[in-house]
Amino acid sequence: MTEPVLETRGLVKSFGALRATDGVTLDLRRGEIHAVIGPNGAGKSTLIKQICGNIAPDAGQVRLLGRDVTQWSTMARARAGLARSFQISALAMEDTVLQNALLGALGASGSPYRFLRPALGRRHLRDRAMAALDRMGLADLAATRVATLSHGQRRQLEVAVALTLAPRAFLMDEPMAGLGSEGSLALTRVLDGLRAEAPILLVEHDMDAVFALADRISVLVYGRIIATGTVAEIRANPEVREAYLGEAP
Repeated sequence: MTEPVLETRGLVKSFGALRATDGVTLDLRRGEIHAVIGPNGAGKSTLIKQICGNIAPDAGQVRLLGRDVTQWSTMARARAGLARSFQISALAMEDTVLQNALLGALGASGSPYRFLRPALGRRHLRDRAMAALDRMGLADLAATRVATLSHGQRRQLEVAVALTLAPRAFLMDEPMAGLGSEGSLALTRVLDGLRAEAPILLVEHDMDAVFALADRISVLVYGRIIATGTVAEIRANPEVREAYLGEAP
């Protein structure tokens, strides 16, 4: 088996007496979407923050492309190819769609964000940003202020910003949050097409989207992975059905 693109090994994080992650080990393989599901309070947010570098684990490792990145900053991980989209939008609402995409391109190039306005005239960065917007169907909205976009368009823009990083792996934190059924279906189609470009670790509550997209699913409950498997295996797992899907075993 080839080496995983992204993996965690025995991640542990405690907050006082609460162990938010308790020996979490999982991996993300090339070409796949690996979904992480679990009830509220399961430790998903803490796990995401450890993978991205926002929180240092008490024990364990995060590895990206075979390298131990546990001590790396969030920016260093992004430059190495870990692209994240957030549950709560981190877009600059008063800037244009293109300016937001350029922020990602600047991060990928290693330039400080204070050079955003000069970057508008740098052809290669502008081309990278416009290519990402075109991929997400937003090129015609490049000059539009983000605050005027629909919620679904903002989600698309977040993915476009991630694409400018030339990602080796995506980490997506509830991308369907706040979308209606049409928006969820549209974004599901987008994510389905992205897996060949870079695998996706998907944290999501929308089970229709999870079951439609995931090659594998890991179920996190009280900080521990209780099962990992295909959609069919997770649907049939009595422990998962009782702990998360709300069904009797």
